[in-house]
Amino acid sequence: MTHWPPTLLLIGAGKMGGALAHGWLAAGMPPKSLTIIEPLPSDDLTALVEEWSIRLNPPEISPASVLVLAVKPQNLDETAKRTSAFVDGDTVILSIVAGKTIGNLEKRWPAAHSFVRIMPNTPAAIGRGVSAGYARASTSVQQREWCESLLGAVGDFFWLEEEGEIDAVTAISGSGPAYVFALTEALAGAGAGLGLSAQLAMALARGTVQGAAELMRREPGASPETLRRNVTSPGGTTAAALAVLKANDGIDALMARACAAARNRAAEMAG
Repeated sequence: MTHWPPTLLLIGAGKMGGALAHGWLAAGMPPKSLTIIEPLPSDDLTALVEEWSIRLNPPEISPASVLVLAVKPQNLDETAKRTSAFVDGDTVILSIVAGKTIGNLEKRWPAAHSFVRIMPNTPAAIGRGVSAGYARASTSVQQREWCESLLGAVGDFFWLEEEGEIDAVTAISGSGPAYVFALTEALAGAGAGLGLSAQLAMALARGTVQGAAELMRREPGASPETLRRNVTSPGGTTAAALAVLKANDGIDALMARACAAARNRAAEMAG
């Protein structure tokens, strides 16, 4: 069952904030419950506001049930000064601001008692995102349900037991789409290196990655390992390639190093 908050104030409607707003409305959120603050609205946001009759940058704003922070970390101080009056003791602040802990947010919005820190990813723009979040202990059951509905509207959502796990989530799913795009680039580059035209190589690489992802989606009971084995004949071409990819210094070790670097950087940014 979907539990929409009575009022939601979205601070920042760039790529991620805009994607969330699109997803919420498409999933059935009452447009009258949504207010958006975005100093530089894009054409897409303007069209969304006009289509759904959403309040954008109104002169007066009352404290909201949920305040969603979707701004850049470097703009957080200015945002806190402009929005401190928009929260009270009944507001839950849901933050997707990278690298900013709940303790950090609490100092900026002292009137709020409930905080949820979320790490989404860009496929939320097409309703296929995956996100995870940590809620401060004072967050009520109802407030958790609101957050589950908001994030569930744009993909899969998971609760975390410890806030520190956000750094690992950032490394896996938050940054993960970029790894897939990089893999696609590398596969296309390899095709061009084997003599294919760059255009054909990219078309083959994109189609292969898209098809493999869709196969995993349609067969949730089959593990990636099983799907990999299903297309690997002993002594065949795929096996020859996987012998290179699965070598000691191959893709497993490389991905582990890459994700560790992302996790460590996320931890450095926290504060």
